[in-house]
Amino acid sequence: MVSFGTPRKLPKPQQLVGRVVVLDIAFASECGGRKNSFERTTLRFIEALGDRLAAWVDHHDSTHHRQFSDDPRFTLATKAQHGACPEMIHPELVAAAGEVDTVVCHTDFDGLASAAKWIRGGIEPYTGCDDDARAIDTRAGVPSEIGARFDRALRAQPRNPALRLAIVEHLVTGLDDDAAWAPIDEAGAELALREDCARELAEGYRKLTDELVIVEVHRRDYDRTSLLLLGQAQAKMAAVIDQGTVTFAAPYDSGVNFMDRFGFSGGMPTLVSIHRSKLAAALIALGVDEDAARRIQQPQTTTS
Repeated sequence: MVSFGTPRKLPKPQQLVGRVVVLDIAFASECGGRKNSFERTTLRFIEALGDRLAAWVDHHDSTHHRQFSDDPRFTLATKAQHGACPEMIHPELVAAAGEVDTVVCHTDFDGLASAAKWIRGGIEPYTGCDDDARAIDTRAGVPSEIGARFDRALRAQPRNPALRLAIVEHLVTGLDDDAAWAPIDEAGAELALREDCARELAEGYRKLTDELVIVEVHRRDYDRTSLLLLGQAQAKMAAVIDQGTVTFAAPYDSGVNFMDRFGFSGGMPTLVSIHRSKLAAALIALGVDEDAARRIQQPQTTTS
């Protein structure tokens, strides 16, 4: 059984069958605007699973990692140590965990590839899958044609659980069935329109400092990754305001650490989403004038 989750939205433990492994899901932090997110979400999930938790493998930064340094079930690293999760999974780790009934993984390619590799006993679904996961998750380097096909599909339909499952199943078979590409490529074909929309929206970026540009959007049919990368072509850091959420991004090798700058306990150093109510404080932490930061935090009524 494969189940999907995110740091702030984990599946209900009582609905998970048997022994469980969790892959590529970061420990929850304050990024979402909720205090004690780790205790209320991650720790509560871990405690509810109890002895049924066979293993947890993740590569996102968190100050809470140290709580589990003596627990052999946890294989935890930072983003700097491992740019992607699949490279942390190997046959010896899978064997040490013992029999597993349910795999819980993150919803991006990094997570899906991790799930498939675990199910395959720690063997890559295809040669170069680990490298593709790293290139896609860090947006540093170029994935192979195979990796790009998966990435484009997931970016086009990021909220489609059937697509995620189709990708995991295709990876588990080692890409044996050419017909399995059909729904994946069909989804990926939709990305071009979302990329066009992102390029249009990128014209609205405005510079707040020499290192930071920001844009506010009022539509859903765009590719956020493309929009953030287009912003990073203008400045080291880019921010996208989308209704109640603000996403900040910087290149993987930029040296920027939003966790440190915003005072969060964990997450991805160069990619973080926060609630809009925290925007002013975040902008001030990045060197924006306080008055300007507070004006930007107020929702705009015009459309983009």
